[in-house]
Amino acid sequence: MALKYKTIPVTQFAQNCTLLWCTDTMQAALIDPGGDVHRLLEAVKNEHLTLSKVLLTHAHIDHIGGTATLTQTSGLPIEGPHLDDKFWIDSLPQQSQMFGFAKVDTFEPNRWLDDGDTVTVGNETLKVLHCPGHTPGHIVFYHEPSATAWVGDVLFRGSIGRTDFPKGDLPTLLASIKQKLLPLGDDIRFVPGHGPESTFGEERRTNQFVRG
Repeated sequence: MALKYKTIPVTQFAQNCTLLWCTDTMQAALIDPGGDVHRLLEAVKNEHLTLSKVLLTHAHIDHIGGTATLTQTSGLPIEGPHLDDKFWIDSLPQQSQMFGFAKVDTFEPNRWLDDGDTVTVGNETLKVLHCPGHTPGHIVFYHEPSATAWVGDVLFRGSIGRTDFPKGDLPTLLASIKQKLLPLGDDIRFVPGHGPESTFGEERRTNQFVRG
């Protein structure tokens, strides 16, 4: 398999940032660099990779808090999330105060993503699924050859994303899970925004929020 990844929990929220790379080209991306940028760059260096872009599932601060720091000096392109999360990026200073982060700068993604788009990491292609509910602009990255998805805060092992933040909506979130994610297949492994990995099949069988 030409795609490898490493999960790096960051900040006090233990948010799962993923270092993802193509083994053919050694080009890499960071999915949801929420903070602790020095640790993320150290991981890139240790794997002897060339960091080429930042990919964002949604715009809550624990997932994007390190983005501006990463990109201001390097010029790395930012892809994602969906445009409907722009209001969350614009409110990063307020999010910083609300959640006890140091001041975080706003930024403008180079490319907003929508359902059906694709992104590339080296020679590898990931499909984009728009999965609103936790936030209106939440997206999921799906790598079909390895049967792996990066789902941000849509779905967790044994749980689902919160919907009590502005513009969150429980019926919309459940529809995203049941109509976009579970149909991909029981064998799909997913990396959530927090906590351990699971499979869609395991959640279909055991997760009280989505089974049946």
